Amino acid sequence: MKIAWIGLGNMGGPMAANLVKAGHLVTGFDLSDAARGAAAAAGVSIAGSISEAVGDVDVVFSMLPAGRHVRSVMSGPEGVLAHLRPGTLVVDSSTIDIETARALHESVTAAGFRFLDAPVSGGVFGAESGTLTFMVGGADADLAEARPLIEVMAGRIFHAGSGGSGQAAKIANNMMLGINLAALCEGSVLAGRLGLDPKTFFEIASVSSGDSWALRNWYPVEGVVANAAVNRDFQGGFAVNLMRKDVGLALEAGGSTATDLPFAALVVQYLDKMVELGWGGRDSASLVKLFDGSLTAAEPS
Repeated sequence: MKIAWIGLGNMGGPMAANLVKAGHLVTGFDLSDAARGAAAAAGVSIAGSISEAVGDVDVVFSMLPAGRHVRSVMSGPEGVLAHLRPGTLVVDSSTIDIETARALHESVTAAGFRFLDAPVSGGVFGAESGTLTFMVGGADADLAEARPLIEVMAGRIFHAGSGGSGQAAKIANNMMLGINLAALCEGSVLAGRLGLDPKTFFEIASVSSGDSWALRNWYPVEGVVANAAVNRDFQGGFAVNLMRKDVGLALEAGGSTATDLPFAALVVQYLDKMVELGWGGRDSASLVKLFDGSLTAAEPS
């Protein structure tokens, strides 16, 4: 199939590359020179504009930082909707606020196209390995059309419900992840100060009631989990800024539904402190430094 991919960053780039590996023709667009270069090296054809990328495609995917970026890319004379063939399916895999996702379903449909909100979980490793979990909101028929493409990038696909439901599932899930991560960081620091060997404690917790996805993948002590960001000085991975955005979206959703979220509110305070001290670009598991007292006031180079 002919596919346009808008947003070739840490997640979008490898996802587009997996579609190329599966034999699809992918044309991508991104504002970053580095992102364009990495995508081109993976076989993605690089367009000079959004209109060039989407002019003659079967499906458009987008993976962008926030709702305002998705709205901007979709609308206006240079946007996606101004240059698509009638009826084209648009799939947004960004993590954005539910209100924007629902508004996009309405505006894209009103313009004569079709839309799925399809955020993902699994991080950069999942994007590279094609094992992401997709949470999809939208019509059954549209998901059926997109499924063969999504399967190239996914380990699991869930139809969460109608428009906006994919974002609702993602936001609630990532709120839980942020809370689990904070507990993991506290627990790992306490275990260390109680004299427990980190590998032994990890093995105990991973088969006991303290187990979590965050523990098994992000344990924040060097040499315990091979792929954990602590082993690469918290470079790459799921950045503090992105975790702050997602948990913040959960708080917004809590406000709009009269839902009290005290744990999420506390995690946002922790993450705000990390950002304030210059760690917004590092992996979220660097939160452990806030609890063990090793966080410096400026992000290391």
